[in-house]
Amino acid sequence: MEMQLPPHEGDELSVVDMHTGGEPLRIILGGYPEVKGDSVLSKRRYVREHLDHLRRVLMYEPRGHYDMYGALIVDSEIPEADLGVLFMHNEGYSTMCGHAVIALGRFAVDYKLVKETKSPETQVNIHCPCGLVMAFVEYSDGKTGGVRFLSVPAFAFATDVKVSVEGFGDVTVDISYGGAFYAFVNAQRFGLDVTKSRTRDLVDAASAVTNAVKAQVKLHHPTSDDLAFLYGTILTDGKDDYSSDPTANVCVFAEAQVDRSPTGSGVTARVALQYHKGLIQLNQTRTFQSGATGSQFTGKAVEETKCGDFKAVVVEVAGRAFYTGVSRFVQEPDDELTRGFLLK
Repeated sequence: MEMQLPPHEGDELSVVDMHTGGEPLRIILGGYPEVKGDSVLSKRRYVREHLDHLRRVLMYEPRGHYDMYGALIVDSEIPEADLGVLFMHNEGYSTMCGHAVIALGRFAVDYKLVKETKSPETQVNIHCPCGLVMAFVEYSDGKTGGVRFLSVPAFAFATDVKVSVEGFGDVTVDISYGGAFYAFVNAQRFGLDVTKSRTRDLVDAASAVTNAVKAQVKLHHPTSDDLAFLYGTILTDGKDDYSSDPTANVCVFAEAQVDRSPTGSGVTARVALQYHKGLIQLNQTRTFQSGATGSQFTGKAVEETKCGDFKAVVVEVAGRAFYTGVSRFVQEPDDELTRGFLLK
């Protein structure tokens, strides 16, 4: 039987689904109205204020789920960018997403969004809300493979910050930026293990830290107030000293959403933090493992730089993304749940 669209009203929403280290990415190809704005950051504000119902349609059930993640390709105001992108999730819109950049790099080459392909790597310039990110896609005999990317300047914002966390008392955290701000804390502080403890317990502890930091620590970013918010908390195994062995973490971001991958922007922020503390040197590669799935990224600081008054580094993160399917979503006017819902 030939596939065809069922009865519906309005435009169809077409997507390509991928995953990076187990973390989903729903890339939106068509069905969105024009996204207005003269910059990627202003486009981010526009979709939040005018098109947020479509985020809920695609991220929420019945078409998505609580932990769905999405990417909307938009035009960039930067001439050297191959594409601009807006990231979305269960709460709203993030400023950076490493797992999505890895997937989008491969997607951009496969879907011919770059002017020219080269072997052994094809460069893809992706304009994220946090800035221009350069991805490098393995390319040979017409096939794409692994992807590495160079981050925007990443820096340690504050270390050894004491916050009062409901249910846990005083907790000492580090805060670091890797395209988004994260709080970092050893899971052992809560009697937890990022690879063995129940996901619910990890989420509860991380969410409590996130709420405390948001209430008690004022963040700022040198280039834009739009970037000055805490995206989530990353619980680690505490193995921050340089080692050839993997170090594991679990990221809980947005509205208690759990990253299945090691978290690309989180790896970026964690490398910047380790470099700031003198625990790693330039070009020392570390392997970062997801406590949720066991999937792995590598990360290393490759260059010192500045971000305003902050001493910063450019971080290279590498991983692999895979296709899982394509979909054409529709809406029926008498469907009371068509705009989406979440089970919490």
